[in-house]
Amino acid sequence: MTATRNLDAGPSLRERKKLRTREALIGTALELFTERGFDGATLDELCEAVEVSKRTFFRNFASKEDVVMAPTQDMWAAFVDELDRRTPGGDTLLEFLQESLLAAVDRMTDEDWPSRVRLSRRLAAKTPSMDAHGLHFCDRTIRSSLSTLHRRLAFDEPQDPRPRLALDVLVAATRRAMETWVELPREPGRKALADELRAVFAAIPGTMTLPAVPREAVAGQTR
Repeated sequence: MTATRNLDAGPSLRERKKLRTREALIGTALELFTERGFDGATLDELCEAVEVSKRTFFRNFASKEDVVMAPTQDMWAAFVDELDRRTPGGDTLLEFLQESLLAAVDRMTDEDWPSRVRLSRRLAAKTPSMDAHGLHFCDRTIRSSLSTLHRRLAFDEPQDPRPRLALDVLVAATRRAMETWVELPREPGRKALADELRAVFAAIPGTMTLPAVPREAVAGQTR
């Protein structure tokens, strides 16, 4: 009789080994590029430090940019998965998106994840190729999310611009929350990031109605 693996037993030994290799590549890349600069270390040096071949590297990542930005990419991949698995509870679309992102952050349980995100974001701020890679990944994520939303939710018009605008608002708010979180003192964790996200999400309605009052008009009223 051929033995079959219990599907509830968790990842296989091979899957766990692959995950450990992936995590080692991410951690070592962030340390190496933070120390030397993104262009100061080669892919060969990274593979040598982790003791893997370039072939193994490319089984996990498409480029140096890809490995360094993996921590935030993992969060957004979990977000897209949450959109596909969560049942909307009668909330607005934007609230559904916000709750899905917070759930994705909650799934980032690796204790090294917060520090890796901060290192990644700091490297991206100084590296044009990483910034461009991030924009490309963001566009792919939005398109994938939009496809999931149209498949799962009932929108009156296929060309309704509001779902895409809601995703754009979410991404912009998340970027702002991460910028604030990265600069917090000491070592802020996932809870601090979730708090920053909630604070920025709470500011969105007021943003839409914020008056555009000329400064001269306000100065004149105080005289």
